[in-house]
Amino acid sequence: MSLNPPLSDFKNKNVWLIGASSGIGHACARWLAKEGANLIISSRREESLIDLNELLIKEFSIQSKIIPLDVMSDQSVEAAQARVLDHFPTIDLLLFVSGVYTPIQAETLNMQDAQSMISTNLLGPIRVLNYLIPQFLKQGNGHIALVGSVAGYSGLPKSLIYGPTKAALLNFAESLYEDLSPKGIGVHIICPGFVQTPATAINDFKMPSLITPERAAEEIGKGLKNGEFETHFPKEFSFFLKFLRILPYPIYFWLVKKFIVQ
Repeated sequence: MSLNPPLSDFKNKNVWLIGASSGIGHACARWLAKEGANLIISSRREESLIDLNELLIKEFSIQSKIIPLDVMSDQSVEAAQARVLDHFPTIDLLLFVSGVYTPIQAETLNMQDAQSMISTNLLGPIRVLNYLIPQFLKQGNGHIALVGSVAGYSGLPKSLIYGPTKAALLNFAESLYEDLSPKGIGVHIICPGFVQTPATAINDFKMPSLITPERAAEEIGKGLKNGEFETHFPKEFSFFLKFLRILPYPIYFWLVKKFIVQ
């Protein structure tokens, strides 16, 4: 059942993609360019955005607008959104992909990594929407898509801080949907499993159902086209984690240890 208006056609749609410099965001930029969207690409690393823009021109003859952005900085977000609204009179889609991951267990818990993940993964999209929600309300339409993770479904090994940031983002998206859907604004939460990115490359354990960023971008695009509130993939892994949530804890912890902890 579609909970949002479908974004069936991306041609000439105005899309602000945050977190475009690598991984899933990089693949999404290429997918959106192929679909004919008008793109603003943002991340902290301007040199990576320049390289991406050159690739988009070469592959799809599409030039995107580059607006560097640090989602951990209120000042950077405020300045970037002003430039976005100068370039796009309306925003059809905000796609927030930016995120950081550091594997943390109880014995490696430290405030520096914890604050970095919380500030980027949770407060980052909140900072951006603090400025953009008035624009969406003024428009009376548009879509907000936030990339979370299946790690937000339940507690997982080496995800002591990352998982809670994604769980909070899922809760945030649910509340955001309740507030904005009646006003004609689509809200989407995207929960990938393990994707081959620079972030997951640091993992020292076997990652079940590992997929490419290109596959992730296709799944995200399909979910947006179908108007899904939640897009989760790959299904063989994400449904398993959803199933774990409803089990008694003794069974839950046993299954996590048996099938996820390698």
